[in-house]
Amino acid sequence: MESAPLPSFSRFAFALIAGAAVMAAPAVQAGEVRGVVELFTSQGCSSCPPADKLLGELAEDPSLVALSLPVDYWDYLGWKDTLALRGHTKRQRAYSRTRGDREVFTPQAVVSGSVYVLGSDKAAIEQAVTRSRDGGALSVPVTVTVKDGAVSIAATAAKDAAAANPVLGEVWLCPISRKVHVTIGRGENNGHSIVYHNVVRRWVKLGDWTGQPVSYSLPAANVTGGDAQIDAVAVLVQRGSASEPGPIVGAALTPLP
Repeated sequence: MESAPLPSFSRFAFALIAGAAVMAAPAVQAGEVRGVVELFTSQGCSSCPPADKLLGELAEDPSLVALSLPVDYWDYLGWKDTLALRGHTKRQRAYSRTRGDREVFTPQAVVSGSVYVLGSDKAAIEQAVTRSRDGGALSVPVTVTVKDGAVSIAATAAKDAAAANPVLGEVWLCPISRKVHVTIGRGENNGHSIVYHNVVRRWVKLGDWTGQPVSYSLPAANVTGGDAQIDAVAVLVQRGSASEPGPIVGAALTPLP
């Protein structure tokens, strides 16, 4: 396990054409997604390969949204992470600031936005999924469908939604590369060939969330941005804000054609 100080969060800019409307979303079974696992990892971290392998196993579980968020703060060790985004580094720090513990390390898994554990500890991740669900995480069903060149997203109302709720959180879209092979040429993992799973390539804020049902539609071409490696999309409905992220209350992940 390795830890390091991190810089602050900034949003990613991403061009999209989206229409948002408040509507009654189709009913889906609550609990289809029981947890979101965000793995903060780095190609420059010698402790990370076991966690990267485990995330690949978790990604096969349809009841989990398992995401790789490569960070950039180990680049100074001699190898620049080819998948890292500064925003991942800043999101990890934002989580620690919200929790108030300043615990930032790799490999770190943040489960459903509320519990952190060692990213290579499968039992701890499963326990965190249970803890987060007991705390109300993933209580808002989210659906993502891809049809006729469009990505459509719908989220139902929160159980405690009021008619005139203030902003409770945000809705985020994440273009995903489901498998990326990387051969590392320097640093602590020099010579290793590692497969990274469900790598988040960008963050797109679709809108604020008030607890009411919402829907969005955008061209699939805007999700990929012309990047042939992007072959899936995840959506997160999360309480709080980018700078103060809270529990994830809804999530979905679906492949792109």
